[in-house]
This record gives sequence, structure tokens and C-alpha cells, in this order.
Amino acid sequence: MTLTAATRLAGVVGRPVHHSLSPVLHNTWLAAAGLDGAYVAFSLAPERFSAFVEGFRGGSLAGVNVTLPFKTDALAAADRVSPRARTAGAANVLVFEADGSVTADNTDGEGLLYAFARQAPGFRPESGPLVLFGAGGAARGAAAAFLEAGCPEVRLLNRTRSRAEAVAEALGGRVRVLDLTDAAAFDGAAALINACSAGLGPDAPPPPDFSAAPAGAVAMDMTYKPLRTPFLAAAAARGLATVDGLDMLIGQARPAFKAFFGRPPPAEPDVRGRVLSILGEAT
Repeated sequence: MTLTAATRLAGVVGRPVHHSLSPVLHNTWLAAAGLDGAYVAFSLAPERFSAFVEGFRGGSLAGVNVTLPFKTDALAAADRVSPRARTAGAANVLVFEADGSVTADNTDGEGLLYAFARQAPGFRPESGPLVLFGAGGAARGAAAAFLEAGCPEVRLLNRTRSRAEAVAEALGGRVRVLDLTDAAAFDGAAALINACSAGLGPDAPPPPDFSAAPAGAVAMDMTYKPLRTPFLAAAAARGLATVDGLDMLIGQARPAFKAFFGRPPPAEPDVRGRVLSILGEAT
């Protein structure tokens, strides 16, 4: 890749960020589209985020995807905020406009629905309640996306009930907080999503007991490392259809690419296959 004064630059900002697969996605699309562009990773100390945003006002950088721990900072730094970013309470995309302003968006919900459309094409969000594990930013974004798509009810289950109640208060009357042990949590559920911030570390909760889940429910885990998480393995053992987090990553990147580079990503090549090969997963 040769960079010139005309090369359009974008990137991803976070800490840590060395593990991010976003450069793989965007640079693969750029090469396939034949665009003069490049996408790089920025690792920042937490106190440097505001200075980073101020330094790129004016469009020398087209924009950035934003990952942890800066998603709420990104929302606060923007001059304009999309309705879905405001509802989610966080931004994962900042666009640096030529006039010096900064626009914030949140494409996580779009990515979530893209993953369901790809891996569970018969699923409809309006077909029943969503059971959502977690109450962080990812859970709030998922709840907002499902509600906007017509989901009749979101049931939040989180170890810290007060955090779930804060999300429910922010999103309105169709969000209900239940205890993790509530036997009625799965009644009539159409979708079950794991958005727990604890991830797969030693503090991660064990997978739920899916025995009470409706046979037609679809289970998703937002994590994509590993592709088949304990949550998805337990759901599959119950016979449920499953959706992994990799297509969510791809789905949220697609509108960001268009915002940065002015056109949708090309249909080819197979970016999912490329990422799977990097992760060492079977296609």
C-alpha cells in the first residue's frame, strides 16, 4: 500500500486496540474497491481521547470507529449525534466533517440485526420478547435496536439489578427487569442475546439453563472470540438456532465504511472467511 497526500484515512480508536479486526475488514474492502484509502488503529491513554478528537477536526482523518473504553466519551465529544447513538447512550462511529464539526453515530444495532438476517434469515424481531443478558452499553444498544425493529418487549437480566433498571428507565416501558433466577424469563421469548460485559474471563457467569426456552427461539452471543462460546454451545445443546458475534462485527462496519469512504463496501471478497482464517476457526 502506498500512501499519498490524496489517500483518505480512517481508523479505530480504543485501549487496548491491538486485537481489533476492524483494520482487516476495512482494508480488505478498500483493496477490493480499488479506493485510495487506508484504515489504521489508534491506541490512546484514557485522558488523551478529547485531544485526539480535537486534533483531527477539519477532515484530515475521515473518521474513526470507537471501541472500549471511549464510546461514551465519543458521544460527548460530538457536535451532532444521530438518534440511534443518543438512544444507545454511546457512539461507535465519529465522522470528522470538512467544516470542523464531528458527527457521532452508533451502528452496533444495525450490525446486530445484520447478524440475525445472515444467520437466522427467518427471524423477525416483532415475533416475540427479547431476553437480554447484561446491562452495559452493548446491551443498551441491542435493546434499542430490537425495540426500533418492533420487538414487543425486552427483558433485561443482569447481576447488578440497579444497572438494568437504569437501562430500562432510559429506554421506556417496553423494557422489563427480571432476576437471573426468574423462571418466567424465557416465556414466549423469540430471541436470547448475551451482551454481558464480563466476557469469557474468570468472572463470566455460567451459561443460563436453556431448558425453559421456546424451541423456536434464536440465541446470539456478541462475542466472536471464540466463535462458539459456552453460551452458544449451551443453546445449541437445547436445539436452538444460534447466531455468532462475527457477523455483528461485519454488519456494524459496513455503514461505517460508507461514512468514511463515501460508498458501501463491495460485496466481494469474503471478509468473514478472511477473519475466520485469522482467528483459526473453520469456515
